[in-house]
Amino acid sequence: MSKIAIVGAGFVGSTTAYALMLGGTAEQIVLIDKVKEKARGEAMDLSHGASFVRPVQIDAGDYPDCRGAELIVITAGRPQQPGESRLDLIGTNRWIMEQVVKNIGIYNREAILLIATNPVDIMAYTAWQASGLPASRVIGSGTVLDTSRFRHLLSKRCGIDPRNVHAYVIGEHGDSEIPLFSRANIGGVPLHEFCACCPDSCSGDNREEIGRLVREAAYEIIEDKGATYYAIALALRRIIESILRDEHSVLTVSTYIEDFYGVGELYLSLPCVLGRQGVERIIPLSLAAEEKELFIRSAAKIKSYLPQAALYTP
Repeated sequence: MSKIAIVGAGFVGSTTAYALMLGGTAEQIVLIDKVKEKARGEAMDLSHGASFVRPVQIDAGDYPDCRGAELIVITAGRPQQPGESRLDLIGTNRWIMEQVVKNIGIYNREAILLIATNPVDIMAYTAWQASGLPASRVIGSGTVLDTSRFRHLLSKRCGIDPRNVHAYVIGEHGDSEIPLFSRANIGGVPLHEFCACCPDSCSGDNREEIGRLVREAAYEIIEDKGATYYAIALALRRIIESILRDEHSVLTVSTYIEDFYGVGELYLSLPCVLGRQGVERIIPLSLAAEEKELFIRSAAKIKSYLPQAALYTP
């Protein structure tokens, strides 16, 4: 019986539970939140739709209910406000992440931890430090959503179903992320070849605009409606499916990097093979010279913030 615990029953946590419920991804989902009434209300609301989906048990609980969970999703933390960057959240969310992970560890040290709290690369690093688990089992949601945004925008530009657009965003889940135009392909045809046959082919300006829209999408959504939660919930479900079903799918999660183009000892997003044990390996990528330089800059930016991610307690 697959069991998933979600710590944080706010917009992202509760919507993730809903996505998992619709997908029939787990047979038991436990919602945990410091505001117990919030978790209880969300669990009750979701449970009332049980007759419309595959059998699933949804409960509100507390940290002891993490026992037996194969995967624990952490969405707890202060959300991003209009005008803030994700990195502005480090101070508050670092402390929250450390406390959450240590509480989980009292009852479950076998689960895979999936971190969605922002800034996700730094919070995944903090969770890894606090948990003492192998890095392969502490995973950030990374640029899985950014990659989907990138594919969506390319599909609109090219008039192609986004499911036939294959492209990645790597690096920080944030302002320094890198859309990999050099590795993008449509139906197996490299993007530059596809564009050469297109009467309305993209210029450098078009590509810069697409990159900007990918990077700034969250800011626009937060400005318009206060929070992002539908698409990230679907991204989290996709990651969870790959792990629980042992799919060996390739997704751009945030993982611990030892050496990639000289970058190491931090969490960033790269295409990773995901299976039952978590991150199995990083897919080697050959980057264009400009993309390599941008990736190194992205890593340097994140690394400069790691001292702020140091644990409060040893």
